Amino acid sequence: MPDDQITDSPLPPPSPVSLRQAFWVWLRIAALSFGGPAGQIAVMHRILVDEKRWIGEQRFLHALNYCMLLPGPEAQQLATYIGWLMHRTRGGIVAGGLFVLPGAIAIMALSWIYALYGHVGVVAGLFFGLKCAVLAVVLQAVVRIGSRSLRNGVMRGLAAAAFVLIFFVGVPFPLIVLGAAMIGFIGGRAGVPAFQAGSGHGASKGTVMDADSLLGEELPAHASPTIGQSLRQAMAWLVLWLTPVAALVILLGPHNVFSQIATFFATMAVVTFGGAYAVLAYVAQQAVSGYHWLSPQEMLDGLGMAETTPGPLIMVLQFVGFMGAYRHPGALSPLLAGTLGGLLATWVTFVPCFLWIFLGAPFIERMRGNRALGGALSAITAAVVGVVLNLAVWFAIHTIFRQVRAVSFGPIRFDMPQPASVDPWALLVAAAAIVAMFRFKMGIFTVLGAASAAGVVLYFTGVAG
Repeated sequence: MPDDQITDSPLPPPSPVSLRQAFWVWLRIAALSFGGPAGQIAVMHRILVDEKRWIGEQRFLHALNYCMLLPGPEAQQLATYIGWLMHRTRGGIVAGGLFVLPGAIAIMALSWIYALYGHVGVVAGLFFGLKCAVLAVVLQAVVRIGSRSLRNGVMRGLAAAAFVLIFFVGVPFPLIVLGAAMIGFIGGRAGVPAFQAGSGHGASKGTVMDADSLLGEELPAHASPTIGQSLRQAMAWLVLWLTPVAALVILLGPHNVFSQIATFFATMAVVTFGGAYAVLAYVAQQAVSGYHWLSPQEMLDGLGMAETTPGPLIMVLQFVGFMGAYRHPGALSPLLAGTLGGLLATWVTFVPCFLWIFLGAPFIERMRGNRALGGALSAITAAVVGVVLNLAVWFAIHTIFRQVRAVSFGPIRFDMPQPASVDPWALLVAAAAIVAMFRFKMGIFTVLGAASAAGVVLYFTGVAG
C-alpha cells in the first residue's frame, strides 16, 4: 500500500499494553540496539512510533530532546523515559535495564576471552582488523555530529577550540563541556542567532500523531509528582548509586583499584554530555596514561567490542574496569577481580541514568523552549565535535603507528607519531574501511566484519599483528 494511503487512512487506537507485554518489546529493542545512538534511536522510533504506536512523533522527539540535556547515553535514557511514561518506575527500570543487559553480558564474555586469549592466534588477528575499522567508525561520528551542529562560524570555532584544548593542552573534558555550556547559555539568553538551535539525532519523520498513540497527548498522573515524592525518589537512587563507592573508599582506601574504578566512573557519569564518543576520548587518556589500566591498543580493542555488541557504546567502560582490576587484582584471582571491576564500572555508570530520568523528567518538560538552555545544548554539541575529532586523531596515531613520542613545551603536550614506525597493513585496512563507509556507504557490521576477517588473514600470513 502506498505511503500516502497509509497516512490518510484512519487507524484503530492501540490497545492497552501491560508491563509483561512491554517487556518482550523492550527486549526486542535491546537485541537490535546496534550502531551507536543514532541507530538505536532509529530502531526505537520504528518500533515504538511507527509499528506499535505507543508514543506519538512529537512526544518522542520531545523526550529525545530532554534526554540530550542530561549526562549519560541518551538512547538508554530515552528508553527509560518512555518506559517510565507508560508503566511508572517499574516500566522505566525494565526498559532501561533491558537496554543495557545484552551488551553487559556480551562485553563481559568478550572481556574474559580477551584476557585469556587476546593475544593468541585468531583472536589477535580479529582485534587487529577490528581496531583498524574503528577509526572509520569514529570518523563517521565526527562527520555525522558535525553536519548537524556546526551550522555557523561560531559553532565551528567552538569545535576547533575544543579540539585544540583537549589534544594540545590536555584540558579535562568536563571543563570543556562546562565552558561551552556557559558560552551557549549566555549567547542563547542574549538572543544571539548563532546559538538558536534545533537539536536531536534526526529521527525519521513519521505519521503517528500524539493523539492517535497509546500515550495520547496528556501527561499521565505519575508524571507530575509532588516535591516529597521526587525527593524520596532521588534519595533512593543516590543511595543505590553512591553507597558502593563510599564503602569501597572507606574500606579499601582511595588508592585501591576498586575505589579508583568506582570514583572515576561515578564522576564520568555526571559529566558524560555529548554521547559516548566524546567522553571516551577523556576516559581513554586517563585509563591509559593516568591509571595505566590498559594500553592504547587495548582501548581500541574494547571500543571494537562495544561497536559490535548491542547496547550503548559507553558499555566499553565495563571492559576498561575489567582490565583495570584484572591488572591489579590484589588478593583476588585476576579473572574474579576483572569481573568485579567490570560490574562495578557498569553499576556506577548506569544507575545514575535512572536517577536523572525519574527525578528530572517531570520538571525538564517545563523548560521546553527555553532559549538559554537551547543555546547551552547547541554549544555543548559543537564542542563535542572537537572532542570526538580528538578521539579520531588519538585512535589514528595509536592504530597506524607503532611508536609515538611525547612532545611537551610550555602548556602544549601531545603525542607525535614517528613516521618510520608506520604499520602499512594497519594503514591499508583502516583506509579500506574509511573508503567503504564514506564512498560506498557500506554498513557498520559489513565493514567491521570484513576488517576483522582481513585481520585474521593478515595475522596467519605473518604480515601483520
